[in-house]
Amino acid sequence: MENQMARSKSLTSMSLEALVELRDSVAETLRDRAVDLQKQLSKLSGAARNGAKRGRPRRSSLKGRRVAAKYRSKKDSKLTWAGRGATPRWMREEMKAGKLKKEAFLIK
Repeated sequence: MENQMARSKSLTSMSLEALVELRDSVAETLRDRAVDLQKQLSKLSGAARNGAKRGRPRRSSLKGRRVAAKYRSKKDSKLTWAGRGATPRWMREEMKAGKLKKEAFLIK
């Protein structure tokens, strides 16, 4: 608190030219500090990009690959299902008609 009062007294006793010089010195120091912080930030974001690979998420390596069929229709052997996604209509219909369970369609 005493330090602030001493500064304010010294500021009030300074000439206008000295105050302008002080302001310019403070502005330059702030600019230098900002440049240093920007450099640090760019290094950190570069490290994050190299390490964590931020940005667009990578696609799964399995996406788009065909998966071997796990289930086959009892009525039409051409109809198969890998067990992913929604249950196909043909399977739902056959399950309802024959009161079968999913395990009945498993390929052995």
